[in-house]
Amino acid sequence: MPNSNEETSLNEMFDGICQRACTYLISVIIPCHNESENIEPLYHRVQTVLEGMQQAWEIIFINDGSSDDTLLRLLALREKDKRVTVINLSRNFGKEAALTSGLDHANGDVAVPLDADLQDPPELIPELFAKFLEGYDVINAIRNKRLGESYTKRLSSYLYYRLLDKISNVPIPHDTGDYRMLSRRVLEALKRMPERRRYMKGLFAWTGYRTTSIHYQREPRHAGQTGWTYWKLWHFAVEGITSFSHVPLQLASYLGLTIALTSFIAAAYLVIDTLIYGNSVKGYPSLMVTVLFLGGVQLMALGIIGEYISRIYEESKNRPIYLVQDIWSSKIVTLQDE
Repeated sequence: MPNSNEETSLNEMFDGICQRACTYLISVIIPCHNESENIEPLYHRVQTVLEGMQQAWEIIFINDGSSDDTLLRLLALREKDKRVTVINLSRNFGKEAALTSGLDHANGDVAVPLDADLQDPPELIPELFAKFLEGYDVINAIRNKRLGESYTKRLSSYLYYRLLDKISNVPIPHDTGDYRMLSRRVLEALKRMPERRRYMKGLFAWTGYRTTSIHYQREPRHAGQTGWTYWKLWHFAVEGITSFSHVPLQLASYLGLTIALTSFIAAAYLVIDTLIYGNSVKGYPSLMVTVLFLGGVQLMALGIIGEYISRIYEESKNRPIYLVQDIWSSKIVTLQDE
């Protein structure tokens, strides 16, 4: 029988083994485009949260063709903290491509995409991580409130997510941006998706792994101006719909069929009316309305078809999603190193 000292030693050794076995690497991925004013406060908040979690971690910043001094500030951060990785893309490829580059370079057991404007609080990461430890692969952060945004933007976002979920081939979570936690097997699955025109929120959902959600209140932007104009948001919405739904094409077909049937009924009515009452001269305005209406419907249908063809065209070129100009990799510090 072991004495009390030997038993204490065995317990300490077991606790040490358990601690090493239960230590995970967390990768926080932050795309940046002209976010100079937000870099320092963002880093300090993320660092404070990660240090308190007693896990290994890295922060991956992606400079997506910024025209201000964002890159210089990121490099200054890396000089202070070698757990920071800086990826400098060759030009502005867009947020989805920048996020993809960060996911591709993430070393973590889990990854957390995070916007650089501090609207999504880093303080939620421990709560996301707790859900991961329960066995979930995708933990979505759902926005209950969106402070600092206009009523029009909140309403359009509310309607868009519900419309997309209704017509999509896969369930799309409502009111959810990129902020979430992804397990390593989700990251590996995303690497196998080669499409160039990417709608990441849909791709995260498409993987289909075990998913749960937490809720939070989204804060106003910390500093600077958003680059998301209504025109860009419209294009982004169209990208999401055409990426994960064939309903627009079906609607074009149904609309054409409905107009054809209506025209057939109208033609039958004219024949009967002429046989009974004679050939009366119809008005010019009604003729022009009919012609313009049919022309508009045809152009709309061609536009919908063209949107899908353009996606086929982009994919057929098989260009890289992004190009890296420079990369300054992190040195991952584990609990043993500390």
